Amino acid sequence: MKVESLVKIIGSDFYTGVPDSQLKALCNYLMNTYGIDPKHHIIAANEGNCAALAAGYHLATDKVPVVYMQNSGEGNIINPVASLLNDKVYAIPVVFIVGWRGEPGIHDEPQHIYQGEVTVKLLEDMDIASFVIGKDTTEDELESKMGEFREILKTGKDVAFVIRKGALEYSEKVVYKNDNKMVREDIIKHIAKAAGEDPIVSTTGKASRELFETRTANGQSHKYDFLTVGSMGHSSSIALGVALNKPGQRIWCIDGDGAVLMHMGSMALLGYNKPSNLVHVVINNGAHETVGGMPTVASEIDLVAIAKACGYPYAVSVDSFEDLDKELEAAKSRDQLSLVEVKCSIGARDDLGRPTTTALENKQNFMDYLKTL
Repeated sequence: MKVESLVKIIGSDFYTGVPDSQLKALCNYLMNTYGIDPKHHIIAANEGNCAALAAGYHLATDKVPVVYMQNSGEGNIINPVASLLNDKVYAIPVVFIVGWRGEPGIHDEPQHIYQGEVTVKLLEDMDIASFVIGKDTTEDELESKMGEFREILKTGKDVAFVIRKGALEYSEKVVYKNDNKMVREDIIKHIAKAAGEDPIVSTTGKASRELFETRTANGQSHKYDFLTVGSMGHSSSIALGVALNKPGQRIWCIDGDGAVLMHMGSMALLGYNKPSNLVHVVINNGAHETVGGMPTVASEIDLVAIAKACGYPYAVSVDSFEDLDKELEAAKSRDQLSLVEVKCSIGARDDLGRPTTTALENKQNFMDYLKTL
């Protein structure tokens, strides 16, 4: 189905969401049509943030907003759906568009398997009526279902369209880029070299894939790294938990700007605890690149100032490999919680692989290594 048809049938003029590769057609359509426009389209920090934005839009306009997200974001909307939107509370109608990663019977990555199994059930448990859109869904079928949904929305309840892989099409191309020169995979190579045999906790998406391939290319063991393949936004908290319990061992966290934004409260927790053995490296390309390249707000905010305000004793931003290497070496002997923001270009090589070990193998190898430290 053409994404233009979906948008026309839903009939809303306000969308907010967190980008998803399964919804790339919708994301690209919204960027081409509206860009980032507070009246029509906002890419938010996390899906709960989106639900609250949608509520505010409805309160101000009495119109029905749309929230789009990957199904992994269902966890982030449970609280605002149950305690804000629900018809037993404020009865705020919202249309959710949910990309169905890990649909049973469709091969996907391990972090999506269980989420895929419970995607529709979670919507049912939250009293959200849902309709699955696949490649064969017709416009007439969608029109009919949207007619039913409009009656449900009038009662203050929420509804959801669950989008199967390849169900939406959009012919226009969108190019996402910035002016930064440093390539993320090269940045990760420099971090891995500086870290040596120190443990690394890496964030969701291509960063962990590139770290895995860096180890393979170097002939190194993967035991040094915990690859946070799911649970976006939580790698720095995982790293904090490790660092607090291994106080004599330096721990590195490779993070991304979209992940930092998603759960920025973790920076306050890091700053309060001030683990002297933790180096927090945030690779900032101002984009949700792993799922298509749609922008984050991170290119317009001062992460260094935020880190310092949260209590980080040291924070710096770099945009060259010379400065990156200098800061990584200094962080090794500083014995203070440090943040190094690295300005990064958008893009990755087309043949980037995925980890060849399972998530459970990664966990066990990492834990076994930590026991030796």
